[in-house]
Formats: sequence, structure tokens, C-alpha cells
Amino acid sequence: MLKQIIDIYEILDAPSASGAHVQAYLKETGTAECEVNHVTSDKGATDFIKITVPGKNGRINGGDAPTLGIIGRLGGIGARPERVGFVSDGDGALAVLAAAAKLGRMASLGDQLEGDVILSTHICPNAPTRPHKPVPFMDSPIPMELKNQWEVAKEMDAILSVDTTKGNKILNHRGFAISPTVKEGYLLKTSDDLLELMAQVTGQHPKVFALSQQDITPYGNGLYHINSIMQPCTATTAPVVGVAITTEVPVAGCATGATHLTDVEAAARFTLEVAKSFTEGNCAFFDTAEYAEIVKLYGPMDHFQRDGKVVV
Repeated sequence: MLKQIIDIYEILDAPSASGAHVQAYLKETGTAECEVNHVTSDKGATDFIKITVPGKNGRINGGDAPTLGIIGRLGGIGARPERVGFVSDGDGALAVLAAAAKLGRMASLGDQLEGDVILSTHICPNAPTRPHKPVPFMDSPIPMELKNQWEVAKEMDAILSVDTTKGNKILNHRGFAISPTVKEGYLLKTSDDLLELMAQVTGQHPKVFALSQQDITPYGNGLYHINSIMQPCTATTAPVVGVAITTEVPVAGCATGATHLTDVEAAARFTLEVAKSFTEGNCAFFDTAEYAEIVKLYGPMDHFQRDGKVVV
């Protein structure tokens, strides 16, 4: 998928980058349906972009094959005027948009997946930054609730959330890693099917990054979050797995020249393989019987999807 990665990178690495530019590229190269929404706030603006690639037996065509959601999480693809160029934080958008381009081209050539795939992210070339330890984070002109509203679709039966996750000391590996599955406030075991697909794609032992309970709570509650990679889990009943693009040492989200295109390509290729397998019904994000049992034993945990309350 390096061609798609490079093509999308050239589109995004510009102060004029926009959803319309990506939309035009996708129309030229494939059959994906693309919707762009320009949203503003008092902190700036961004373009939300949603791409839908219908499957042979997906719900769009009247079938019952499951739908996979692939979300690119980020604050922005650029930090202009403070920084010149594409920032590390944009890797999630780059990976997801490249996957959309590849899926659209595959469909146009006759390699249509079994089920629908919905891919979403946002494009902001001049996002603000904010302090964070051990390295600064990219901020966003749009609040998290609005991002979830635009990027998380009710049609998604499972979600891969792709995000640059380099500003930490948790995983010291360059490439990408996946998270355990999160569903309705529960931290579940890591999916064996996803681990096998990761090994298949990378030719290496799969890498898993640790999550804390704080990481799966909504932003804005004052608790520490590794980053926004798991925020889709606060806005859906579908299982969510993070796909983290990682480095050996902490790298700031606002750093330029820090995007390793081959690492982003591997993460994008992983999402593509998951899309093939999941929509065919051959990839489980979680054990449904065990999930039912844990809820029976310990009750619902969906209060962790909400803002919470102060107990006196």
C-alpha cells in the first residue's frame, strides 16, 4: 500500500490540505463513497471525512455481513504556524485514508469485500498544541464529543481506532501495536484473531500496548489518558480495538519529520486484512459468550463511558 500512503501523504503535507482534496483523489482512484463536512469552533476548523466502501453482502446492498469501522484519531495533521510540515500526530489519518484509497481501488477492480467498511477521520493542517508529559500533545480545534459524533457511526459492528501513540514510555517498539478489546466500559482480553492477523502482516511477534481504566473514560474528566486512541469506545456499544503507531522513544505529536511511512503502511495494511476477515465473519474482536457471562457476574460497566460523578 506504499503508493496510497505516499499519494495521501503528498496531499496532507500542505497548508491547504482539505477534505475536498482527499475526496477528489479518492474519486479518481476508486469507487468509494466519500462525504466531507467542514466544522468550525472558536479554536479553529477541520474537515471531517467519511468514506464508505460497500461490500458484496453488506447491509448497503441488502445483505447481512458485518460492518467494520476504521477511525483515524488525531488532533491535527499540522501545527501551523508554530510548526511547518506534516506532524507525527497525523499518522492515524494518513493510515486510514490510504486504507480507504486501497479498498476503493480494490472494489473498482472487482475485489469487493464481503461486508461494508466505513472509514472516518478529520483533516486539520493548523491545529493547536498543548502541554503533556513526557512530550507535548497536539490539541484539536474540535471537542472530543463532536469528533465521536462525526466519526463513530451506529452501523459499525466493530471499530479499529488508529492513532499515533508515540508520546509515552509504555511501549518501546517502532512499528505498531494493538490494544486489548474494550466494550461498554469493560477491558477484555486481547483478540487472538487480531494477534494472528498482526503476526501475518508484520512477520513478527504481535505487540500489545497496555491500557488503564482511565484510558477508556471520556476526555475532559481530569484523568490521565495515554491519548485519544480509545475515545471511540465511549460513544458506542461496539467493541473497539486501538491500533497504535509507535516508536522506541517518546516523540511529540507536534514533531515534524517523524512519520515513518513504512510503519504507517504496515498499520494500514493490518486494517485492510482485518476488514477482509471481519466482514467474512472470520475475525472475532471478543468472545460473546464470555462477555455475557462477565456482565451476568459483575453487571454493566457502561458508566465508564459517561462523564462520571463526584462521590462525596
